[in-house]
This record gives sequence, C-alpha cells and structure tokens, in this order.
Amino acid sequence: MPKIYFRILLLILLTGCASTKKAKFEDYVFKTKSEKTAYIKSYDKALKLWDIPYTEEDIRTTYGTAHVIMAGPKNGKDLVLLHGMDASSTMWYPNIKPLAKNHRIYAIDFMMEPGKSTLISKPLSSEDIVILYNEIFDHYKLKKFDIVAASRGGWIATLLATEKRNSIDKIVLLSPAQTFKFIDKVGKTTSALMLKLFPSEKKFGKTLTTFSTHPEKISPVYKRQFYLANKYAKSNSSMLKMHPFSDDELKSITNPVLVLIGDHDVINSEESLERANKYLIKGKTQIIKDAGHFLSIDQSKVVNNAMIDFLE
Repeated sequence: MPKIYFRILLLILLTGCASTKKAKFEDYVFKTKSEKTAYIKSYDKALKLWDIPYTEEDIRTTYGTAHVIMAGPKNGKDLVLLHGMDASSTMWYPNIKPLAKNHRIYAIDFMMEPGKSTLISKPLSSEDIVILYNEIFDHYKLKKFDIVAASRGGWIATLLATEKRNSIDKIVLLSPAQTFKFIDKVGKTTSALMLKLFPSEKKFGKTLTTFSTHPEKISPVYKRQFYLANKYAKSNSSMLKMHPFSDDELKSITNPVLVLIGDHDVINSEESLERANKYLIKGKTQIIKDAGHFLSIDQSKVVNNAMIDFLE
C-alpha cells in the first residue's frame, strides 16, 4: 500500500471516530468514566512491576495535569523517560532497575495518550509540546539531564533536542517513530490501526506479534493495561502530524545520541540508522538482534547494557 494512501486512509478513519456521538463523559483520552477507572486500575497494577521504590506526582501545566513517576537516588544524575504510543510510563518495567541505579528518574505520561496525565486544552501542536515539557523540566529544576525515549517518545525527545535553548545532555532513542523516516513497513503496521478502530483480543495478539519478536516475554499484567489502552482510548490523528526531521534539524542537535532499533522493527530500518549516522553530529547507532519495535522488552538485557554504557 503506498504510504500516502495509507496516511489518507488513516486520517479518514480517525476523523470518522472523532465525529461519533458526543460522549457524556468529558475527557480527551477516554470515552466514559468507568472505562477510565478500569484503565487506571490496570495501570496501578502494571506499575508495581517496577519492583523498586517510587513516588507519583501530578503537576499543573498550561495544558493540564502532568503525571510524573520518580525513582532512583535523589543525588543521581537526572534522567527523563518518555514512553511509546499508548504504552504509558509503566512500559519501563523491564528497564527501570538498571536505569534507576545511578539516575534520578522522571517518567512522564504523555497528555494525549492513555495514562495518568490529563489534557484540558486543544490537541497539542509541536510548539505546545515543547512548552509543556519545558514547564515540567523547569518545575523540577532539571539541568544537564539525560533522556531515554521510545517510539513516539523518541520523536518528542528529538523535537526537544532541536530547540536551541535546551538543558539536555545525552539522549537514547529506542526505535523512534517518524523521526528519521516515515514508517518502514506500512502494510504490517495496519494491524495496530485495526486494533485501535475495532479492538479485540485477537487483533491485540496479532499486533503484539507484529511489533515484538518475543511477545511471550511481555508480562500478562502489562498486556492487560496495554490492551485496555487500545480498547478504551479515543482515536486521534496526532501521529499524522509527526513528520521526519529535516537534514538541518538533525544537524542542529549537538547532544550525544544513541539510536537503537531491532532487526525486525516494522517502524524503522537500516535506512533510519544511515540517516542518523549521516546527520547527527554526535550520533551512535546499533541494531539489536532478534528484536522488534518493542526492543526494550524483546531484548531487555542487551538494551539495558547498551543504554547504561552510553549514559555512564
């Protein structure tokens, strides 16, 4: 399927979802209060998979309430975690222990996706996203901090790094979506679109096998949360606004950047790494064997070691 045709189809389908009868429950992400309650309950269960001490905090921003999970030593180097699409901050459970050993963690739920952050404004533009995260960074007085970001979170991290005035030090991008090029294997990713539009356990299982080489490694507790995110959350067309960054934008990033992708990734390919190597001034890339888009779960030990070696 040509990529432009896929994007037009996606826009039509998502617009159709947005034009359905207005729900009584007013929430940007969830359709009903009961569905949101069920999701949050599953979120809390999945967060326990972190299996380390943590605290949760809601902070006010211009656009709504940002939910932040903090862990690790208070005197450790600050590390911001930006999760993948619909994954929420609980997704870091296979990686959090080594990351939090010497870092002070700030895991932030993205406002436009299922999680504990709450959007009260219109959908966020790129400019809004930059303002939002800088407000969070300023709230915690983060300076010279690192970022680990996955999928859509990787796109956001790259966006933040292109800003001339930023306080970011090192960046790890885990299969960043729409960052160096458009989705690599468009046909295969339609399973995720169909799941979002017509959720079912069967479609969910197919999506996991598309994005992961080892779906059996995914905790059943987390699977339940991730399924409810796709089942209950409203569809939105925000991903259509995520365009790959230009050559000049990538060249403007002076931070050390590590880009990791799986050898079976349906979002990125070697072409993504070639572009990263060509335009990132201090870029480093690596292909993780026997891993898909969910490489932080598929090969958590290898990915954890690569991240820690780079950050420390």
